[in-house]
Order: sequence, then C-alpha cells, then structure tokens
Amino acid sequence: MATKNPRINVTFDETIAGVLSQLALQEHKSVSCMVRELALEALEMREDLYLSRVAEKSDVVGGKMHSHEDVWK
Repeated sequence: MATKNPRINVTFDETIAGVLSQLALQEHKSVSCMVRELALEALEMREDLYLSRVAEKSDVVGGKMHSHEDVWK
C-alpha cells in the first residue's frame, strides 16, 4: 500500500520505548504519533535556536536599521 508521506523506521532501547509508550498512553495517542510530535517539536526548537543565532549576529551597536514598512514592501 503506497502512502503519500515517507516512512522512517527508528529503533529505541527498551527504556526509551517504555517512556514513549507511557507518554503516548497518557496523551491518548499512538506511540508513532507521539514520536512524530516530539520530532517536530525538536525541529522547531532547533530552528528557533538557529534564527536566534542569526539575529544575534546582526544585532550590533551602530548597525543599520530598517523600518518594518520598508522591509515588508
């Protein structure tokens, strides 16, 4: 059966698998749904960290400022 979304297999040790099972049970979700949700949260956190680093590099004393209106023209 073909699906539109690619599948990824992940193997965890018994301890982590147990924790994931417990989390899924508490939130009334499947384990695969729980793993997907946690992976998406981790990707968002990494994106936020990257964008923070980019912002810090451009936030310099005496740097050129742009108005909101000019940037979004």
